[in-house]
Amino acid sequence: MLSIFAPDGMALRKTGPVDPAALPDSAVWIDLENPTPSEDRAVEGLAGVAVPTREDMQEIEISSRLYVENGARYMTASLMCGSETDRPRITPVTFILSGHRLVTVRYDALKPFALVENKLARAAAQGLTGEGVLLELLDAVIDRCADILERAGADIDQVSHDIFEPNESARTGRAKRYSEILIVIGRKGDLTSKVRESLVSIGRLVTFVATESNSIKWSKDMLAQLKTMQRDVASLSDHASYLSNKTTFVLDAMLGVVNLEQNNIIKLFSVMAVVLMPPTLIASIYGMNFKIIPELNWSHGYPFALTMMVIAAVLPYMIFKWKKWL
Repeated sequence: MLSIFAPDGMALRKTGPVDPAALPDSAVWIDLENPTPSEDRAVEGLAGVAVPTREDMQEIEISSRLYVENGARYMTASLMCGSETDRPRITPVTFILSGHRLVTVRYDALKPFALVENKLARAAAQGLTGEGVLLELLDAVIDRCADILERAGADIDQVSHDIFEPNESARTGRAKRYSEILIVIGRKGDLTSKVRESLVSIGRLVTFVATESNSIKWSKDMLAQLKTMQRDVASLSDHASYLSNKTTFVLDAMLGVVNLEQNNIIKLFSVMAVVLMPPTLIASIYGMNFKIIPELNWSHGYPFALTMMVIAAVLPYMIFKWKKWL
């Protein structure tokens, strides 16, 4: 899908139906989402840039992601996608600055892009250029990462509370509850690692833009905004590392609780085996095939044997309680 954004008074609005053969020269931002070959060729003709393919965007070498070619600056970042679903993923997005026009190439619907589109449609700075749109997009992406980390931190805190201070209703069906907690921990750990990966990619892109800003001759406000973004990315990366360590701690604590529960179960079986051993011994004695067993001819022999079994079972149990082994 091809979207063209051009200035309209104090706003940046999407133009009407787009004819790929006659794109407007006033376009400041060209957004390609799952572009077709004809859309790629049209943008290449208008902006004078080579639109990278999906395979090119997935290259992991920094030299393949951040470079200058024919005066155009190509910047590819790995951004979060589907963070609110059970299967968050990383998707590559390419930003191309050619002159004062921005071209973005992506293959997934990203929330920051929709937010920036709505924001600039309401109000935009006079004389907005592609550089300004790029900064707006990067700022929205960084804010989105911060929101994801904040939500993940709250979820991890809730998991920690469920582990160390479970309510009475949660004490039943522990196996199922522990399984659910482990699933949540795994998902939050995966989400945090993906956000950290995205922040590392954004940090490289921002550093590249700051390095190239001297040749582009950006304004002081833009340079100050870039420095703020660099600080934000660094602090969010530290926070993501903290959440990753906290997730590891919560996982270790959960595994420790599971081990304690397993030890308690094994201890219960061991105690029951010890408690039932003396009654079994007594029953075995009276089940022997000896010709002379005095209690067999005694009218109170059977109650006597039962009483001995009960005493033999209760006595070890009372000793364990007294020793505080139970």
